[in-house]
This record gives sequence, C-alpha cells and structure tokens, in this order.
Amino acid sequence: MNNKTDFAYQAVYRYLVQLINEQVADTSQRLPSLRQLAKRLHVSISTVQSAYTLLEKEGRICSVPKSGYYALASAVGPDAILDEAGDDLLGCLYSSARRTGMLLLGNDEPCVLKSLDTALLAMERELVRHYPRPVDPAFQPFGDIELRTALAARYTVSTQRCWLPENVYIGPNLLGMLKIVLEALQLRGATVLVMSPCPWTVLRLLQSFSIRVLEVPLEPGGAINLQALDQALLGEPVGLALLPSLLNAVQGSCLPLHNRLGLAELLNRYRVWVLESDSHGELAFDAAADHLRDLIDPGRLMIIGSLDKIIGAEAPFGYLLCRHWRSQCQQQMLLHSFGLPPLRQKALARLYSNGLVDQHLTELRRLLECHMLNLARLLEHNLGHALQFEIPSGGSVIWAQSLQSVDMHRVFEHLLRRRIVIAPGELFSLQGYYRQHLRISYAIDWSQDVVPTLDALGEALHQARHC
Repeated sequence: MNNKTDFAYQAVYRYLVQLINEQVADTSQRLPSLRQLAKRLHVSISTVQSAYTLLEKEGRICSVPKSGYYALASAVGPDAILDEAGDDLLGCLYSSARRTGMLLLGNDEPCVLKSLDTALLAMERELVRHYPRPVDPAFQPFGDIELRTALAARYTVSTQRCWLPENVYIGPNLLGMLKIVLEALQLRGATVLVMSPCPWTVLRLLQSFSIRVLEVPLEPGGAINLQALDQALLGEPVGLALLPSLLNAVQGSCLPLHNRLGLAELLNRYRVWVLESDSHGELAFDAAADHLRDLIDPGRLMIIGSLDKIIGAEAPFGYLLCRHWRSQCQQQMLLHSFGLPPLRQKALARLYSNGLVDQHLTELRRLLECHMLNLARLLEHNLGHALQFEIPSGGSVIWAQSLQSVDMHRVFEHLLRRRIVIAPGELFSLQGYYRQHLRISYAIDWSQDVVPTLDALGEALHQARHC
C-alpha cells in the first residue's frame, strides 16, 4: 500500500488479486466486504469499490445481491489441464500459466519487480493533449519516426558503428520482427545457428520455417567450445547466426571476453550473417561490458530486440536494426501491415529522450541482482542437496540442474497440482538437451513467503528420482 506511483485502488486491486490467487478450492469463495476491507487496508469504501468493480469487469469475481463478492473458481483444474494436454509439455505450460491462482516460478518477466508502465501511460495521456486528432498509422508503415530515431541513437556508438532512423523497423513483438528477418533473407529450409539453451518461442518459430537449427551448447561457466564451432561452420553453410548480444536470457550467463572475441573472429572469418538478440542485453549486472555487436563485421550485422523485458507489458513492441536488405525488409513490413498505436510509440520515444529509461534500468538491475542473491541463498540453504547452479550475470532467472537423475515431467506435474508452474529445461532445446534442468525466476512477488514454494520443489524432485 506504500507505492507512491499508484492510485489507492490499484494497491487494493493487487491485494485482492493475491487473495484470489491463493484460493485452491474448486468452488467460489467469498471475499471480504467493502467495509471489512476498507478497515483492514485503511482506505475509503469507495476505493475498495473501485478495485472490486475492476476485478468484476475482468471476470475474476462476481457480486451476489445481499451476499457480497465472490472469487470465481477456475473452470479448469490442474488435473484437467494435464489430461487435456497429454504429452504436450509446452501446451500444458501455456495453458496452466493462464489460469487464476498459479504461481509462475519459471517465468521470465523482469519487470514484475519494477516497470515503466505507469510512466509510459502518463506520457501517452500527455501526448493525447498535444495530438488531439488521430495520427494516420499508414503514414509511417515502418514505425513512428520518433521511436525509430531514439533507437537508432541508442545503438550508435561511433561513426563506424552508427545507425540511422531509416535502418530501424518497429513491429508488434519480437517474434513478429524475427519473421520479417526470416522472410527477407529467404531462410526457409536453411541452417540457423543458435546458442543453447535458447528460448522455446524462438526454437518453435524456426521449426515452423523448416529451418535446420544448429545448437551450440554452452559449457560450464557459460563459454562456447570454439573448436567445435569451427568444425560446425566448416561442415555446412550457415544462413544466419542468432545470438544474444551479451546475456543468455535462459541461463543468465555472459560469454567470457576472450570467448566472445573468439566467437566474433570465427563468424567474421566465415562471413556469417549475425542477428544479435538484445532483449536482455541491458539487464546484465555489469552494464559496461562489451556487446557482441561491437566485435562483429558491421557489413553482416543486424540487431533485433523487444521493449517489454526492460519497460513492461505495456510496451510489447519488437524492433529490428538492419542497414542491408532494405527493399526486402520494407516489402515484408508492408505485407504484414502491422497496425501499431502511434501515440504509444511516441510516448516510448519520449521516455528514452528524457532519460527515464536509463534511470529505470539502473534501478531494475539493482533490484534484480538483490533478489537473485536472495533466491540463490535460499536455494543453497533449502535445496543445496538437490540442485546445483551458477550465479547468473544478469536477467531474471537462475538455471539449475538436478544433482540426481529425475523425471522432470513428474516434477512439473507434481508442482502443477500444487498450482506452481516451472519451466523444464528440455523446452529450451530441440536436441533433447537439459532434461535435468529447470528455470527458476527471482522476478516474483517477494511479499509472499517463498520458502514453502521451494520446499514443494524439493519434495517434487525427491519423488521424481529415478530408482
């Protein structure tokens, strides 16, 4: 209730969401009355009424005349989700993550800890007064010029490594922009190199293009076996290398500098087109570290990213920086005809230009590192006998491996019945790697007691051990 950037009803709303999410029964449960909640939280009855009205519009609760408000039970329980999904682990994960009352322990949402959504929406409201007439979205089919200019400036570091607004394209999300690249470079049926573990959304999209995915697994310590990569590049032509700018978002590791230099030397020598993924690059705790793009031949470099991981859910936009393939990229953008809200893009540009994004990132990295150390301490104390992990260099997750052979599907199912959703490691590879791994997020609601959740994870790992 002490977040000064929120209205009072928003704090009450969040409190009620927690109450609703904690329900485990399959029947509707009664919520506190307006008067009870107003007294408990020291707010007015009208403030509580506003929060209840919002939840009712969202379909989370219902009002019963002369009885009060009730939290609606989830229409589908964990057992029904498991039965419906069958062997489709990814489908089961997505289905369960959408259900009320689930604790998303395997999520990758850094801005859960701190977002710029409130500042973004405030800036958008201010811009509405400056632009009373609707802006014609067809006027700028490749994205709003202000946002394109802001992103071009952010990635320009020298006269040799500079970007212009005409090199920048804005789309609805990261996957939308990745599709633009795959189509523009005509990569259907080609070979694409990725660093493994790799986000499952990227892997499944590459699969849908009939692309052969060449996975380069990271070794302990987060380095790449350069000798093995050299042999792989020598053995077959690679149409594109899709690699993180600095931070592997799944593992939370950064390539050591000497390894990064060796990787860039190989890619430059084999003249491989590089698509640098930068959605998590600014979430590395060492913000001054060199990015891969600083070492890659500028003549074969493109950059892709999204804004939601650093700003929040109200900024889902993806972007592409590409000096080459101009006519192909423009053609694909026109074919897709992305309809993006112009004022939202302008508001984002203003947040970059007035320095709020940089201030936010400084605080977000501090919060992430603080909670990472806290979760690492708890994991070591409570699950040190069951899991091993390395301290991440950034991001919002810890990549952990079971010390004993376990059936991670059973772990997933056991926790799902406890309304806890994890991300099993096998989802991050098409080659069957990481069957003993899982991703654990520290961008979670720390106002709740995390220890019982970790105890449930330990119990699930114990029960799923192979004899």
